[in-house]
Amino acid sequence: MTKTILVGCGAGFANDRPDAALRLAQDLAQRSGQCYIMLELLAERTLAEAQLRKRLDPETGYSARLFDFLEPMLDLCIEAGIPIITNGGAANPRAAAQRLRHGLAGRSPELKIACVLGDDLLEETPPRYERWLASEPLEHPVSVNVYTGADGIAQALAEGAGIVLCGRVADPSLAVGAIRHGLGWAADDWQKMAVATTAGHLLECCTQVTGGYFAHPGMKDIPDPANLGCPIAEVHQDGRLIIGKTRNSGGRVSEQTVKEQLLYEVHDPRRYLTPDVVLDLGQARVQDLGEDRVEISGLLGHPRPDTLKGLAGVRGLWFGEAEISYAGPGAVARAALAREILLQRFDQLAPGIQPWIDLSGIASLFNDQGGRYLQKQLAQAPSLEDVRVRIGLTHTDRPQIEALLAEVESLYTNGPAGGGGVRRHLAETVTTRSFLLPRDEIHTTLEWY
Repeated sequence: MTKTILVGCGAGFANDRPDAALRLAQDLAQRSGQCYIMLELLAERTLAEAQLRKRLDPETGYSARLFDFLEPMLDLCIEAGIPIITNGGAANPRAAAQRLRHGLAGRSPELKIACVLGDDLLEETPPRYERWLASEPLEHPVSVNVYTGADGIAQALAEGAGIVLCGRVADPSLAVGAIRHGLGWAADDWQKMAVATTAGHLLECCTQVTGGYFAHPGMKDIPDPANLGCPIAEVHQDGRLIIGKTRNSGGRVSEQTVKEQLLYEVHDPRRYLTPDVVLDLGQARVQDLGEDRVEISGLLGHPRPDTLKGLAGVRGLWFGEAEISYAGPGAVARAALAREILLQRFDQLAPGIQPWIDLSGIASLFNDQGGRYLQKQLAQAPSLEDVRVRIGLTHTDRPQIEALLAEVESLYTNGPAGGGGVRRHLAETVTTRSFLLPRDEIHTTLEWY
């Protein structure tokens, strides 16, 4: 018998389901052996949004729903000795740690809370990141972070952390740090790091590997999709890797679900670059063991890259959106006329701004900004009686966007018959820019609370 650990993932993005995470914690608390829970709560734009919240209130800036996940499971995990690792510290792990410590006052003073720092480059003086952006300086940056690896997490767990709060750590590294700690694997054992990174990659989107973002009625049916179980990686000392899920839950772990998630967001399966290893999935094998357990083998690892990925969030661009509906006989023709009117008005008022106009029900997801796909669909459109015109606009000139959105509402009295249900929305949007930087210039540190 070789040593085995379990790593469960309770969240795959910021608005995942806290009740599913709690059921995961309840399940792991009843199992033997060392268990860990990871919560992946960051997307590329959410960290920039967290920085904006931090500017308004220095006591915020962590993931907005972090404590929706932590608070229900916290006492259970403390009692069962299950460490929790999360990137939900976002732009302000310190503030999250302080709130967590305050909430634990008188309950569990022995719980050690670690913040893994070093990913946030925005407030550095002088700003090093400008050296790595080639000839394109950032205008209005709100966040500049580097995707760090598992080193800080593994160190924090080795020093007794019960909660590890990170910022912009790479998603699979949340699991890699736990696995390195639980099994004592060396950071430069590339074959073992390949296994650990594969486990993290399969876990990172949470229920996508247990049937979420997978179900297709009649083709890929999933039992009880309203109550999907969170995934659990069973990792053995000898490198064996099995993916399962919360017991007595909905969803399914199968060869299909695992293969889909294995290739998800991987540009080159033979060279998946991560901070911890270059993962080669070219010879990977997936075997369904039955009872929602799937084994993955044939994984290869190569030395980790000499560079790390940086990500900057940049503000200064406004996004406007408006919609109006047409229903009843001739709805398609009236919606198409509304589109033509808007195109002419926009060209008169702001010829430099090119709108994106969809007719929902005819062309939206497959549409293009020039409307070529839409015109093709209009030529063969069925006789629909419910069509909604949607307009999207982006520009740095907020008043100009506001004026153009008003044109949609003007269709009430200046457009085709029967238009109604106008909705308008205007918000500043954050765009992202990525860059590479030398690994040896980035060093993570720990702070304890």
